[in-house]
Amino acid sequence: MSVLIHLCLTFGMLSLLAVGGGTAVIPEMQTVLKSSFNIDHTTFVHVYSLGQLAPGPNMLMVLIFGLQIAGMLGAGTVLVSFFLPSSILCLMVGRLWAKVGESPWRRAVQNALEPISIGLMCSGVWSVAKASINGPVSMALAVLALVVILFSRLNPVYMILGAGSVGAYLMHATGAA
Repeated sequence: MSVLIHLCLTFGMLSLLAVGGGTAVIPEMQTVLKSSFNIDHTTFVHVYSLGQLAPGPNMLMVLIFGLQIAGMLGAGTVLVSFFLPSSILCLMVGRLWAKVGESPWRRAVQNALEPISIGLMCSGVWSVAKASINGPVSMALAVLALVVILFSRLNPVYMILGAGSVGAYLMHATGAA
């Protein structure tokens, strides 16, 4: 099968599975990229981190995978495949949602989807954490970042940059780099 068709089918499927946002499909994306395209977990985490820092939607990071796998055509294929199906689905469901109004059926569907979305997003965070935390330094930085984010109003981007800088310094100072 052509690489571009495989990318299209893979990211189209991920697009439709992204209930609650792109973070919900992170574990599946990691697994599929590893098995189908030989993208290892470390590379995945690095690209994911760039996506978190870049302005705009953080899931634009999928373009980097398309670029790595099949060049500019791969990036374009992934862009269309990942964002178009879910956008069309949201448009159709949004129109239906407006017609349904405040019916009990609508509330039941919303109540059912809320814990599913939260669970999928938590699994995405867990998946990235498992691949990122690989020693006591990264564990300490992750816990410190979590505590600061939970108990302050500091922008998480500053925590990412700060933890990355401290981690890079500690790795360089200890000769682990």
